[in-house]
Amino acid sequence: MQRHYNFRRSSSLRPISATNLRSHFSDVTPQNTQSCYSTIASSSSSQSPWFPFIRTAIARNDLSFGKSTHALIITHGHTTSDRFLTNNLINMYSKCGALPSARRLFDEMPQRDLVTWNSILAAYASSCDSHPGNVEEGFRLFRLLLRSSDVSLTKLTFAPVLKLCLMSSYVWASECVHGYSVKIGLESEVFISGALVNIYTKFDKVREARMVFDEMPEHDRDVVLWNVMLKAYVKSGLQEESFHFLSDFHRNEFVCPDIGSLQCFLNGFSEEDDSSKNYKDQVQGYAIKLSFTNEDDTSLNVISWNKTMSHYHQSGNHSSAIKSFLDMNRSNVRNDEVTFIVSLSTVVALHDPKLGQQIHCMSIKPGFETNVNVSNSLINMYSKTGCLTSARKVFFHMEETDIVSWNSMINSYVQSGLMEESVKLYIKLLHNGLKPDNFTLASVLRACSSLLTDQNHAYTIKTGLENDTFVSTSLIDSYSRNGRTNEAKFLFLDKSEFDLASWNAMVFGFISSGNSHEAWELFTQMHKNGKKPDEITLATMCKASSFLVSSKHGKQIHGYALKHGVDQDLYLSSSLLDMYIKCGDMIDAHKVFDEMPTPDDVAWTSIISGCVENSDEDRVFLIYHKMRQSGVFPDEFTFATLIKASSLTTSLEQGKQIHANAIKSDCVLDTYVNTSLIDFYAKCGNIEESYQLFKRTRVQNIVIWNAMLVGLAQYGHGKQALELFNELKSIANLSPDKVTFIGVLSACSHSGLIQEAYKHFNAMIENYGITPDIEHYSCLVDCLGRGGRLLEAEKLIESMPFQPSGSMYRALLNACKLQGDMKTGKSVAKKLLELEPFDASAYVLLSNIYAGLNQWSEVADSRRMMMMKNVKKDPGFSWINVKRKAHVFVVDDRSHLESEKIYEKVEDLVKLIKEEGYVPDTDYVLLDVEEEEKERSLYYHSEKLAIAFGLMSLDECVTIRVIKNLRVCGDCHNAIKHVSKVFGREIVVRDANRFHRFSNGVCSCGDYW
Repeated sequence: MQRHYNFRRSSSLRPISATNLRSHFSDVTPQNTQSCYSTIASSSSSQSPWFPFIRTAIARNDLSFGKSTHALIITHGHTTSDRFLTNNLINMYSKCGALPSARRLFDEMPQRDLVTWNSILAAYASSCDSHPGNVEEGFRLFRLLLRSSDVSLTKLTFAPVLKLCLMSSYVWASECVHGYSVKIGLESEVFISGALVNIYTKFDKVREARMVFDEMPEHDRDVVLWNVMLKAYVKSGLQEESFHFLSDFHRNEFVCPDIGSLQCFLNGFSEEDDSSKNYKDQVQGYAIKLSFTNEDDTSLNVISWNKTMSHYHQSGNHSSAIKSFLDMNRSNVRNDEVTFIVSLSTVVALHDPKLGQQIHCMSIKPGFETNVNVSNSLINMYSKTGCLTSARKVFFHMEETDIVSWNSMINSYVQSGLMEESVKLYIKLLHNGLKPDNFTLASVLRACSSLLTDQNHAYTIKTGLENDTFVSTSLIDSYSRNGRTNEAKFLFLDKSEFDLASWNAMVFGFISSGNSHEAWELFTQMHKNGKKPDEITLATMCKASSFLVSSKHGKQIHGYALKHGVDQDLYLSSSLLDMYIKCGDMIDAHKVFDEMPTPDDVAWTSIISGCVENSDEDRVFLIYHKMRQSGVFPDEFTFATLIKASSLTTSLEQGKQIHANAIKSDCVLDTYVNTSLIDFYAKCGNIEESYQLFKRTRVQNIVIWNAMLVGLAQYGHGKQALELFNELKSIANLSPDKVTFIGVLSACSHSGLIQEAYKHFNAMIENYGITPDIEHYSCLVDCLGRGGRLLEAEKLIESMPFQPSGSMYRALLNACKLQGDMKTGKSVAKKLLELEPFDASAYVLLSNIYAGLNQWSEVADSRRMMMMKNVKKDPGFSWINVKRKAHVFVVDDRSHLESEKIYEKVEDLVKLIKEEGYVPDTDYVLLDVEEEEKERSLYYHSEKLAIAFGLMSLDECVTIRVIKNLRVCGDCHNAIKHVSKVFGREIVVRDANRFHRFSNGVCSCGDYW
C-alpha cells in the first residue's frame, strides 16, 4: 500500500526564540565554555582538525600526504555527505594534480552546492594545460550544472568555464557560454567580458571580440585588455584598424598605452611595407615621448594596477597577478584596499601561506590591517592555506567586525573540524547582538548537536530564513545526521516549492537511517509528481537498492538512466556497478563496467572486488591485467583484494607477483595489504613466510595478530598459537577480541588441547567480558568431538543460549564417524536433518558410519532416502596449480589430457610406497565389494591423482600444493606421508578443515585432524 507523507508538526519542533537562546547561554565564560558546549555540541561531529592537514598537503603539493589524510578521514567515519570537508578534499586533489580522485569524490557527493561545482570545474580547467583531453569532460560537467535546478550560477562559475573555452578548439562552445552569460545578466561582469574578448581573439573572431570590448564600460577596460585587442588587429594584418584602435587607446581617459602596446604595433608590420610608414612614424614618435614623460595621475595608476592584477587572477594566471603586485610596489605606487584584497585572493589560489604572511606585513604599515574588508580577506587567506591560528589572531584583534568576519571565522572552524570552537563563536556572535544570515546558519548547522539544531531551526523561522534553500537543506541534513528523520521529513514536506537538493538530502537521510523502503516511497512520489531526478538522486537510489539487496529496484533506476541518457555519468555508473555487485548480479555488473567510457581506479577495484565476493576468482586476474594495460594503477584496496583472490585460489606464484607489485607501488606498508599478505601465505601453505612477514610488520594491531593466530591454528601449531596469544597480551599490550578467541579455540581443537580450550573459553567471558558467539561454541564442540568426548559435546550444544548451526552438527557427526559411535551418530544426524532436511552431508556421514560397521542394509536405506528426497552429494575434488593453471581431479578421473600418464604414475608410486611399508586401509572404502577391489579403488582418489600430476609436472625443488574441497581421507593421508619420504618431496595439502604439511614421512598435524 502506498504511504502518503501526511503528518503533523512534531512537538519537538516548538519555536525557541533568539532571546531564550541567549539567556540559556548567558553564563558562558572562558572558564566554563567546555561544559556549556558539552550540553549543545554534537558528539557525532569530528573534533579532529582535518583541514590544516589538507591545506598542508596543498601547500607542499604532497599528494601522498593528502591521500593519507583522506584515508584517516574515512576511517573516522566521515562520508561524502560532509559537503564542506569533501569540497576541500576535491580542491586538494585538484591542486596536487590528482584529477581522477577529485572527480571520484565529486561523483560520490549526495549533495552538491555551488562551491562543489565551482571546485570541480576549476579542477578540470587547471588540468587542461597538461591534459587537453579534459576540456570536453569539463564542458559536459558545465552542461550538467545548467540542468541542475537547485544551483544558481555566479560570476565565479564562469572563470573556469571561460578557461575551458580558451583551451578548447570549439568556437561554438565559447559562443554558447557567451549567450548564457547574457541570458542570466552576467555579461557586464568585467572578467567575463574580458575573458570573452581574449577567447574571440584566439579564434580570430576580431569583429565579435570588438563588439564585446565596445559594450564594456570604459573604466573596466584595463591595459591588458586593450593590448589583447590591439594584438588581435595586428595579428589579422588589419593595419589601418590597428592604428585607429591605438589612437582610441591613447585618447582613453582611464588608461594609456604602455611600451608593450607600442612594441606590439611596431613589430607587427614589415619594414618593407611603404603603406605602413606613416603610421609607424607617428607611433615611434609617440613612443619616444612616452619614454620621457610620466604625467599619469596616481589614483589612476592604482586603479590600472588593480585591474591588471584582478584580470590575471580571475583568468587563472595567478603568478602574473603576484608579479604585477610586486611590480606595482617597485614602482612606488601606493596600495589601496582593493590591492590587498585581490593579492590575498591570489595567495589563496596559489596556496602559499608564506607569501600571504608577507602581504599581511605589507598591509600593516599603511594601516590596512584595521580595514574590515582587508581583515576579512586575511582571515579567509589564513584559514584556506592551513594557518588557522593566524586567522584567529587576525579575527580577535579586529577593532571592527561585520557578519562576513564572523561567518569567515565560524566556517574556518567548521572546515578545520573544530566543531566545538565554531559553536562557541556562534554563541558569542549572538551575545554581541549580531544577526546571523543564511551562510552563518548553514555553517553552524554542520557542527550542531540535536538540541542546537532545534534552536537554530527556531531562529530561522523567526528571521524568515527557513525558506532559504541553503538553510533548509542544511537543516534537513542536520536532523538526518542526528537520527531525527521525522523532523527532517517534516521540514521537507513543509517546503512550498520543489527543491531537488532537499529531495536528495531527504532520500539520503532515509537511507543513512536504514529506512530504504521510505527512500523508495519518496522517490516514487517524486516521479509521480513529474519531478525530474538528477544523477545524484539516481545514484542515491542505487544505494537504497544495495541495502535492500534488490537488483529489481536497481534495474528500474538503470532503465531510467538509459532512457534519459545519463548512464555514462561516472558517479552514477559507479553506483550502478556497486549495486549490481552487492545484489550478486555479476552479469549486469560486467555490462555496466564494460560500458563505462573511462573507468577510474575505484571502478576497477569495485569489479575486481565483486568477482572475489561472488566466487569468480579466476576472472579477477584477467581484469587486473586489463586495468594495468589501461594505465590505471591499483591502490591499497585493489592490492588487498587481489591478494585475497590469490589466497582463495591458493595461487602462490600469482600472489607473489601481486606482492612484488605492491612493494613497487609503495602499498605494502598499508595495514590492510599487510594483513591480507599474512593470511595469503598462511592459506597457501607457506606458514614460515607468513610468520616472517608478521614479524617484519611495523604497525601492530589486533587484526594483524588475529590473522597470524588463525594461520597457526589452521596448521595445527596449537602451542605456537597459544604462545603468540600470550605475546599479544604481554608484549604488544593489545586486548583480544572475538576473532582472537576463535583463533585460540581453533588452535586448541586442531591440537587436541581440550583443557586449554575450556580455560580460554571461560577466560573470554570472565576476564574480557566477551559473550561467546556460535562460532566459539562450534570450536569447542569440534575440540570435544576430535577428542572423542561426544556426549560432552552433545550436552554443550544443548546448553547453548541459541539454536545450533548445521556446521556444528556436521562436525559432531563426523566425529561420531571417526569414533564409530553409531548411537550418538544417529541422534546427531536426526537433529541435523530436522535443521537442514536437504543437507547431503548428514546422509553421507550417517551412511559412512553404517558402512564402517559393515551394516550394508542401513547404508542402502540411507542412500535410498537421499534419492527419494532428491538430495545429491557434493562430489569430492582436488586441484593443483601448475604454470598458473588449475588442474582439477575427481575420484577415478580420466578426463585430463594426460590421464594415461597420470594413472601410470599412480601405479608406480603405489608400488614404491608399498615397498616402504604402506598398507592400504580398506576400512575407508564404504562399498560392499571384495577386498582386492576395495584396495584398488583407494588408488585413484582425487588427492592421489593431483599429487601424481604434481610429481610429473613440477621441479624437484618445488613444493607440491594440493587443495581438496572435503576432508582428506585417512588412507590418502597415510599414503601421502610415504610419498613424501620415498620421493623426498615436501607436499602441502589443504583440505576442508586445515593444512597438512608432509615431509620425510611425517605430517605437521601429528596424525590428529
